[in-house]
Amino acid sequence: MSDPGKKCSGADCDKNAGTLQCPTCLKQGVEGSYFCTQDCFKRNWTTHKATHKAQNASGLYNPFPTYRYTGSVRPVYPLSPRRPVPKTIQHPDWAETGIPKRERSLDRNKIELLDEKGQEAMRKVCRLAREVLDITAAAIKPGVTTDYLDEICHNACVERESYPSPLNYRKFPKSLCTSPNEVVCHGIPDQRILLNGDILNLDISIYHGGYHADLNETYYVGDKARADPDSIRLIETTREALDMAIAIIKPGVPIREFGKIIEKHATSRGLTVVKTWGGHGINSEFHPPPWIPHYAKNKAVGTCKPGMTFTIEPILALGSNREVYWPDEWTNVTVDGKRTAQFEHTMLVTETGVEVLTMRLENSPGGPISIPDVAKEGAN
Repeated sequence: MSDPGKKCSGADCDKNAGTLQCPTCLKQGVEGSYFCTQDCFKRNWTTHKATHKAQNASGLYNPFPTYRYTGSVRPVYPLSPRRPVPKTIQHPDWAETGIPKRERSLDRNKIELLDEKGQEAMRKVCRLAREVLDITAAAIKPGVTTDYLDEICHNACVERESYPSPLNYRKFPKSLCTSPNEVVCHGIPDQRILLNGDILNLDISIYHGGYHADLNETYYVGDKARADPDSIRLIETTREALDMAIAIIKPGVPIREFGKIIEKHATSRGLTVVKTWGGHGINSEFHPPPWIPHYAKNKAVGTCKPGMTFTIEPILALGSNREVYWPDEWTNVTVDGKRTAQFEHTMLVTETGVEVLTMRLENSPGGPISIPDVAKEGAN
């Protein structure tokens, strides 16, 4: 008999789990690892057994063994220590305490318009951020840990004399947010190894020359992910939704229009928009106004004006758009354990349109692949 509150650990399975538990995990005292049927267990054995390697390593553990996870991802601790940033690199005001003091004092109804000097500074920091993301993404493959990717990201930031300014700075100081599979956002790099069939979002933010940059992309991990119709439909639709929103940016366009375009495209492919998280202004501060919703019928105030810099960063889900937090009170996941994808760019509004400051380069890793017909049909 299946348990309505317990999900099958099969990477390709959305069913509830039965009483069948992986015998190796049972021997190691690993919580979870339940499967719906023997056939499902056998089908997923090749990828599932890779988790045993991580669990067998000395000192690795699940910090919340009794928590009922919604999906297949588990945290693997201990977390690595905070990586140092040389004092010669300019630090933002929140670097030591995690409190963005200047940002908290801003008038939330006033949107800053950058002069030529500020715009050029944003071009430079965004160019550096793109380089950091591409270097980190190039290392994605089955068998590496998300902590290893964090180390690569951190070193790339330091080499570019940039301070890593992640969303995690308030609680878990890491240079990178890594969000696999059902993790909506704020994923904390740890000792979990990536499996063939995973999808992974990398979120990069850096501070250089007094200005911030922010971008992210979702990537396929291994050939199995690139052959999964649902993962392809999810990732490519999210990528397209961002591109479609960017395409309408020009002076005079209401900020509320972006969400209308994003949700319409998501719905056309049988996906939902996660509404909690949105885009934001970005310049000398990390999260200044405006706030940019990604869903239709929002009440965002303001219009695009030359000199504005902001992000658009939609998160789409295969299932429910509701989220919950792990016991770390930071990692945000879908309530049904189904996958999400996110893409983000930092933009500058120009006199005639938009400049995508974090645009992909010709040799950037990842990139779009065709959505198979079966995935399109499945969305209808």
